[in-house]
Amino acid sequence: MLQESFFQFTPPQTDGNTSKTTITLNAGHQIFEGHFPGQPVVPGVCMMQMVKEVLENIVGTKTKLLKAGDMKFLAILNPQVNHVADMQITYTTTDEGTLKVDAMIQHEASTFFKFKGLFKK
Repeated sequence: MLQESFFQFTPPQTDGNTSKTTITLNAGHQIFEGHFPGQPVVPGVCMMQMVKEVLENIVGTKTKLLKAGDMKFLAILNPQVNHVADMQITYTTTDEGTLKVDAMIQHEASTFFKFKGLFKK
């Protein structure tokens, strides 16, 4: 779990099936000592975990990633440059009971991460 130590987020604001939140990164987290010293970069796996944790907050239960159909890392997210970013998550429940999720992490004109996939509750 990365929430609290690696990142924090504001209470998601929901409109229909889309929720938005602001995430704040901890630029002093020990992960940046190795990824990368002097030039910190948020690891892609951490961006994915942040989406999972925010999604769980929105739906009110733990989830499991079933399929990452489309993951795009579009720009470097340096917590010293962009310690605050916006996350948007849109989800629908399929007939099978899974969550079809589209998510994005961005700040102003920069989009860092886009994701499309399935989670199981």
